[in-house]
Amino acid sequence: MSFLTLAAAAGAAPAAAPAGAAWQPIIMLVIFGLIFYFMLIRPQSKRAKEHKSMIEAIQKGDEVVTIGGIVGKVVKIKDQFVVVALSDDNQIIVQKHAVSATLPKGTIENVYSNN
Repeated sequence: MSFLTLAAAAGAAPAAAPAGAAWQPIIMLVIFGLIFYFMLIRPQSKRAKEHKSMIEAIQKGDEVVTIGGIVGKVVKIKDQFVVVALSDDNQIIVQKHAVSATLPKGTIENVYSNN
């Protein structure tokens, strides 16, 4: 019976917090914030900046790949849209932001000549 009394008394008394422990959670939050910034936010903003500069640099005659994987040559550039020629008689209109990459000149010809 004395064991139950000791267990009840130990559970009722709150443990004293060690001195200086109030600043530790703040330091942990700062460390997690820095990790989050350097591993997620900074690389994503860098990628977005590179994509924006690539879109602004698109010119007539560039070979591009869209987000959907369509490869073609830029025929006309409008404000928010790009006309991409898939072949001599096929053209599609895509948004500028749907262009995922520009290809080196001659890539389309190399793909056709290898097949």
